[in-house]
Amino acid sequence: QVQLVESGGGSVQAGGSLRLSCRASGYTYSSYYMAWFRQAPGKEREGVAAISSGGGRTVYYAGSVKGRFTISRDNAENTLYLQMNSLKPEDTGVYYCAADQVWYLLGPSYRYWGQGTQVTVSS
Repeated sequence: QVQLVESGGGSVQAGGSLRLSCRASGYTYSSYYMAWFRQAPGKEREGVAAISSGGGRTVYYAGSVKGRFTISRDNAENTLYLQMNSLKPEDTGVYYCAADQVWYLLGPSYRYWGQGTQVTVSS
């Protein structure tokens, strides 16, 4: 059982950076696989990045964000991060964090979801 709350969204210019945070509740946080998703206006939600449980040594990224975004976790603080660099207008959307005890990679089947934070990138 876990609750997720995202923060750090905002409006930035193309080429800028933003760091999203997702604070999780629950004493078994470190045992959960986690991921970031985003949804642009008029489009389906898509997986952005995923990270393994425990030490988070294994990560997975959508091709569109490889080399620009970095997913990480701080288990001591029960927090998931998404560092976004070299932002592009097409990165605009609502970003959600997700968690589950089963790793769905970038698939949509995670059990627990945050309510999202808006990211807007202007050209």
